[in-house]
Amino acid sequence: MLHNKETINPVIAIVGPTGVGKSTVAQALALRQGVSVLSADSMQIYKGMDIGTAKVPADERLAPHFGLDLVEPSDFYSAAEYQAYARGIIESESKKSDGRPPIVCGGTGLYLRAALDDFDFANQDGEDTQMLSEIRQKYESIHKEIGTTRLFELLVEHDSEAAREIHPNNVRRVIRALELWEAGESYADVKQSFKTRTSHYPTIWIGLTCNRDVLYARINERVEQMMQQGLLTEVEHLLCKGYRKALTAQQAIGYKELVSVLEAQFQQQPHQQSSKKSGDSNKLANSQVGELEYALAAIKQASRRYAKRQMSWFRSDPRVHWMEVDGLSTDEIVEQIQPIIETCEAEICESGG
Repeated sequence: MLHNKETINPVIAIVGPTGVGKSTVAQALALRQGVSVLSADSMQIYKGMDIGTAKVPADERLAPHFGLDLVEPSDFYSAAEYQAYARGIIESESKKSDGRPPIVCGGTGLYLRAALDDFDFANQDGEDTQMLSEIRQKYESIHKEIGTTRLFELLVEHDSEAAREIHPNNVRRVIRALELWEAGESYADVKQSFKTRTSHYPTIWIGLTCNRDVLYARINERVEQMMQQGLLTEVEHLLCKGYRKALTAQQAIGYKELVSVLEAQFQQQPHQQSSKKSGDSNKLANSQVGELEYALAAIKQASRRYAKRQMSWFRSDPRVHWMEVDGLSTDEIVEQIQPIIETCEAEICESGG
């Protein structure tokens, strides 16, 4: 695919940890420039997973948004598929805005780099796309039959080097590694090549950060807000639709922690009448409240740990221009981003892209 240096202006990527305010800033910047927003979040692509993934609500999307609600929670969706989608959006939207691409916003480092850096996944064009899809479906079926442990052992047998790069319980990556192995490639080689940072499009990377204690407080508060907005009900709806064993739902923070709470309630429902007769209804309710409080604490902890991993990922990229956002309003952040963009655009122009 072409670099489009002559037809596409530099892409602006807003990155950083969860809870720092990327989506709000990205939309404000998009409104100022008259462009759209492209989400680079590996969980926001799933339909019905709205509150827990912190999607901008539909009625609050003042600029066009892409990268949201692409597939069902049970569907497998790879970074390679996102790469093709994101680049298509960047190039088609740029044609509508005199070469100005959408503001790319997200915290999934792999998706960001797949879209914006030169990185070749296994060929997924034409007949190969169908072949890889069939291979993936085959291993998804095998996983259902033999389980997670045996599936990982299968990867060890076929590609031990790739197995050393993947956690045994990360089913999605194990399946991806087996898919690559059968296509004649190795996950380990793909991962190694991803360490090379070469831009596919000229890109201005803006990283938002703040004091760690402030960020963690924001994360804790956001989890509480998600619960008030109906996260528990959202998870219940996903369970009712049969997504309990969906690969993505097992990994999504805020969803996996609440599944056990809801399943415990479902199991107790048949006994509620007898419990009330024996005077145990208060005890049962207290048990459920305790489980929910434990789940909330787990969500907050997992979110904080995820933010820490995100910062490690983005800090390792020297191209990111960092901005402290403590105490700043969205408008103030956008105002401070503007000089960074102008300076970077001038440098890219002088260097020829």
